[in-house]
Amino acid sequence: MRDPRLEKFAEVITGYSIEVQPGENVLIEMIGVQDPEFLKILIEKVYEKGGNPFYNIKDPRVTRAFLKGANEEQLKKQMIVDMTQMKLMDGYIAVRGGDNITELSDVPSEKINLYNRLYSEVLDERVNNTKWVIMRYPTPSMAQLSGVPTDVFEQFYFDVCTLDYKKMDKAMDALEDLMNRTNKVRIVSPGTDLTFSLKGLGAVKCSGKRNLPDGEVYSAPVKDSVNGVITYNATTIYNGTTFDNIRLVFKDGKIIEATGSNTKKLNEILDTDEGARYIGEFAIGVNPYVLHPMKDILFDEKIAGSIHFTPGQAYEGVADNGNRSAVHWDMVLIQRPEYGGGEIYFDDVLIRKDGLFVVPELEALNPDNLK
Repeated sequence: MRDPRLEKFAEVITGYSIEVQPGENVLIEMIGVQDPEFLKILIEKVYEKGGNPFYNIKDPRVTRAFLKGANEEQLKKQMIVDMTQMKLMDGYIAVRGGDNITELSDVPSEKINLYNRLYSEVLDERVNNTKWVIMRYPTPSMAQLSGVPTDVFEQFYFDVCTLDYKKMDKAMDALEDLMNRTNKVRIVSPGTDLTFSLKGLGAVKCSGKRNLPDGEVYSAPVKDSVNGVITYNATTIYNGTTFDNIRLVFKDGKIIEATGSNTKKLNEILDTDEGARYIGEFAIGVNPYVLHPMKDILFDEKIAGSIHFTPGQAYEGVADNGNRSAVHWDMVLIQRPEYGGGEIYFDDVLIRKDGLFVVPELEALNPDNLK
């Protein structure tokens, strides 16, 4: 018997997130997910809506073996294959999972950086020219990282991924509008005092159309406007390596000092290209069900009362500050009291304190009002 939660989830994905239309080509990628039943349901849902489903099945263990031996010419040819496929698509669904989040941790940095540089073109094609949505798939590994039993985590997962995103979308209008009108931003928390400008860059609300779970409004700083220091308090994982206590110092937009639990590898990543030391995204997280880090950025960047401030690539189009990089590394700072608290100021006006919005037009985004 099929799990009805999967049916509901697949309907959210195909009917709301990418809104499959008759005749559209939709690529479904299952990455590290050993559940053909969910892939079958997604394929059936695309067919129901008149679309044409296509699928890829990938495994991080296979990717590790491939990358460890790959050469540049080989990766270029693989990129051409993947780009050809992506150019044929109108929609893209990525279902990602796996039992070991550190599977790629021993792939040499130069191989990872080369892969990221080459595949940034495929990523740009997908982001800019398809309707896309990305999600994790619940696994015992994710439950373990969250510190709860598998059954408890699965129910949490389906609750957070199938909440009323239309309600969230409406509540985000006021924050999106305010960010569109804001020039100066100041972020203050323990170990953090950061200023930058949003002037002229606009903002984008994310309410289940790109990620599941979702719950953020993002913009980007004027590229050379960032000054000060930020200390992140959520563990972050990049290409299989875990980092804690990352501290970045900025001068005129550029990261001039970077330290953390693995300072050497942190700086290797930030030296991938020139853009990796500039910021491509600033976002405010509001998902009422996501409260604590899970070492999974699709969840962690949506934490209620958080921000993320992202070295690397800016999203093209709205909120595009022109920064280009093979890196896009979402790092999270939580400002609720149990994580040290903090404030966000827009044009010298306090808008959020200790994770709760304090101006009336934004109070609909506080957790009790979104559940």
